[in-house]
Amino acid sequence: MELRHLRYFVAVAEALSFTKAAKNLHLAQPSLTRQIKDLEAEIEVRLIDRSGKQISLTPEGESFLLDARRLLVECAESVQAVQRLSRGEAGQLNIGYVANIYNDLLPVTLGAFREAYPRTALNLFDMTPAEQYRALDEHQIDLGFVCFRAALTGRNLQWARIGHDNMMVAVAAGNPLAKKAKIDLKDLEPMFFVGMSAKTYPGSNEWLINAGREAGFTPRILQDADREPAVISFVAAGLGVALLPEQIKKLPHQGVIFRSLRRRLTADSWAVWNLNNSSDCLKQYIRIVKDLS
Repeated sequence: MELRHLRYFVAVAEALSFTKAAKNLHLAQPSLTRQIKDLEAEIEVRLIDRSGKQISLTPEGESFLLDARRLLVECAESVQAVQRLSRGEAGQLNIGYVANIYNDLLPVTLGAFREAYPRTALNLFDMTPAEQYRALDEHQIDLGFVCFRAALTGRNLQWARIGHDNMMVAVAAGNPLAKKAKIDLKDLEPMFFVGMSAKTYPGSNEWLINAGREAGFTPRILQDADREPAVISFVAAGLGVALLPEQIKKLPHQGVIFRSLRRRLTADSWAVWNLNNSSDCLKQYIRIVKDLS
C-alpha cells in the first residue's frame, strides 16, 4: 500500500463519487476505480459499498477514512518539518496532541506563539497519549497535550493542568438509557463499560474507576479499545457503555446515542514535557500555555 492509495481513497470517500474524485485528482475514472480495488484487495477489506445507485462507505471504510486522513496529515507535517530544517529556520518546537480529543487551547496558544516568535518552526503530530510519552522519552517531541494524567514511573516529566473535558455517556441506540434526556452516573452500575486501553491511553481506566467509586460503585470494564472510533463501535455493538469527552460526538457514531450526566463530570487535560529539556522555544511556549489556560 502506498500513500497515493490513501489519497485516492480519501478523495473517493469525501466525494462519494468515482467520477467527481477522478476529476478532482486529474485521473481517468477507470484508473481510479482500479486503484481502489487494488487497495481493497491488498488489505482484504471492502471499503466502498457499490451496491446502491450511489456509492457509500462500509463501516470498515468509515473507520479506515479516519486513519487515512491522519496518516496523510502526519506525512505532510513530516515533509514540512524537514523542509523547515533544510531552510535553516531559527529553532523549532515539536508538539504532540490527540486529534479526536480536540483542545480549544491548542490553536489559541499556537497563534500567540506564532505571533511572538514568527521564525520558530511549529511541528504538530497527532499521537495517542502513550505515543506522546514515548516520543518525549526519545526527544522526538518537546511537549504533549494529553487528556489524563498517568501514574508513570521512571520518567522525568513535568505537568501543567490546562483545562478539563466535559464527559458524556455513550450508549447503544437500543439501550433503555438512550430514552433519558440525562443520566445519573449511578444508573450505569449494572452495565458493563468499554474503556480505553492502557497501551494507548494510560490513566484512563484509573480515572473511570475513580469516577464510578465516587458515585458508589466500581465500574466493570468488559472491553478495552485502542482509539475512540473503536470505543464507539464496541458501544454500538452492545458490548457496554462508555464515558467519553463531548468532543467525540463529532466523530461518526451510528448506532450510538450520547447523553449528558445529570451531575457534571469532567476529566482534566494536561500539558506534559521533560524537565531536562532546556529548549528556549519550549520555555516560551510553556509560559504562553500557562498564561492562556
